[in-house]
Amino acid sequence: MCGRYASSRQPDDLIEEFEVVEDRSAAPLAPDYNVAPTKEVYAVVERPPSRGSADEPAQAPQRQLRVLTWGLVPSWAKDPSIGNRMINARMETVAEKPAYRKAFASRRALLPADGYFEWYPTSQTNAKGRPVKQPFFIRPKDGGVLAMAGLYEIWRDPTRADDDPDRFRWTCTVLTTEAEDALGHIHDRMPLMVERERWHEWLDPTTPGDTSLLVPAAPGRLEAYPVSTLVSNVRNNGPELVEPLPPEEELR
Repeated sequence: MCGRYASSRQPDDLIEEFEVVEDRSAAPLAPDYNVAPTKEVYAVVERPPSRGSADEPAQAPQRQLRVLTWGLVPSWAKDPSIGNRMINARMETVAEKPAYRKAFASRRALLPADGYFEWYPTSQTNAKGRPVKQPFFIRPKDGGVLAMAGLYEIWRDPTRADDDPDRFRWTCTVLTTEAEDALGHIHDRMPLMVERERWHEWLDPTTPGDTSLLVPAAPGRLEAYPVSTLVSNVRNNGPELVEPLPPEEELR
């Protein structure tokens, strides 16, 4: 799974990196080194331009940078709290699951990240006899941005008036797959990456979703290293959370 990640890049950097045409992110988000479910996150999507009238011809989708809430709320949901449980979608079933299949068909996204966190159980135990877990930060070896495959939905809040600008809630989920061998010993699942040359195909809402566009990161592209257990508390935030832990401080 993917339950935490880091996202510290500024909108201008993401606009350049992902060749965004329209910035719809409004106020910039603060760098977040402990992104957790229900938080606001950056997403790159492709949307048709706004039409002035019904008589205007449809135009090609434009690449946009938006701010979404992590935790997908399907359009048919009665209660938006369902999004708290929908932070990940499995690649193996995303095309069939009722909660995800419509989004997979035409509402796909890229979720930029510096890297993501996973926890590995150690030989140590806590007061309840449960294994103490060592967090790891997993990121591209070259320091580049991680373009995680995602889906997004637009949920209409029935309690808000038609002229309320907040009547639509934009939410997202991260797609996951089996972890590559080098990372599988930490956790058996990992976020799916979308390679740069496949960004347009993945984002294009005029073409059906195709799982062949999704591939795990090439072996050796990512690196994993232990980090402070401070990241285990979502209230902690700062660049120190992604700093490598000295070997003598690592839990074993």
